[in-house]
Amino acid sequence: MENTVTEIIARRQFVPLYIWLDICFLVLLAGLLLCHKKYMTVLVGLFFGLVYLLVDYGIFHLLCHARSISEGHSLFWVLLWMSMSYGFTNFAWIWLWISRDKHIFEWSLLILLWWFCAPLLAQTFGAGQTPIVIERTTGSYHGYMALLLFAGYLILIIYNLRQKEPGRRIRIPWLLTMGILVQFGWEAGLLIGGIRSAGFSSPEQKLLTLTVNSLLETNLGMPYIYLLYIAYSRRFTEQLTRRPQTVSFTERIRENNTLQNA
Repeated sequence: MENTVTEIIARRQFVPLYIWLDICFLVLLAGLLLCHKKYMTVLVGLFFGLVYLLVDYGIFHLLCHARSISEGHSLFWVLLWMSMSYGFTNFAWIWLWISRDKHIFEWSLLILLWWFCAPLLAQTFGAGQTPIVIERTTGSYHGYMALLLFAGYLILIIYNLRQKEPGRRIRIPWLLTMGILVQFGWEAGLLIGGIRSAGFSSPEQKLLTLTVNSLLETNLGMPYIYLLYIAYSRRFTEQLTRRPQTVSFTERIRENNTLQNA
C-alpha cells in the first residue's frame, strides 16, 4: 500500500492595512524597549529579522521555490515586512524571557494582545481592500529544520549529562516552553484572526499547521539563542557595556538559573 505524507501549507490572507498597523506596532515596541534601555534586545530582534528574511526569501523562495503570493504584490517587500515583524518580535521577546526581565509579564501581554487584536483591527478598518494571499509549502525543507531542532537540543542534553552540579545544568524544559509557546502564540493569533485559516478546507489542516509549526519553527532556534545569550552576557550587559567581571560559561548558566529561581 502506498504511503502518502500530508503537505503542510503555511498560508496567510490579510488586507494591506494589516501591514501598516503592524509596522506602527513594531515602532512602538522598539521605542518602548529603547526607553527601558533594552539595547541588546533591540539589536537581537533586528538581527534575527534579517535572518528570517535570509531564510524566507533566500532559502524558502529562491532555493526551494516554496513561496508564492497573489498577483499584483511584491513578494520581496511583503517578506521583508513579515521577516522583520516576527523575527524582531519573536526574538526580542525570547531575549527578554531568557534574561529574566522583571517586566516579562507586561512585555508578553503586549505582544500577545497585539497578535490577537491586529487581525481584528485590520478586518474592521480595512474592509473593502483586496486581500494579499501568501503561502509556502514545507515538504522541501521541514526535514532540515527537524535536523537543526534535534542537533540543538542534543548539544544541550550532552552538556547536561556532563554536569555533576545541578545548578550548572541548562533548564531544558524552560527553553522548550519558551520555544513552543512563542510560536504557538503567533500561530494562534493568526488562526483566530482568520489570517492563517483562510483557504484551509478542514479543521485538521488548520490544527496540523498550528501544531507542527509550534513544535518546530521557533523552537528549533532556542538552544542556539540560549547559548548566544550565555556567551554574550558572561562578558557584557544589556546596555552594551562590559561587565565588571567576566565569568565562565558554566558560571553564567548557574547565574541565570539562580535568576529563574528568584
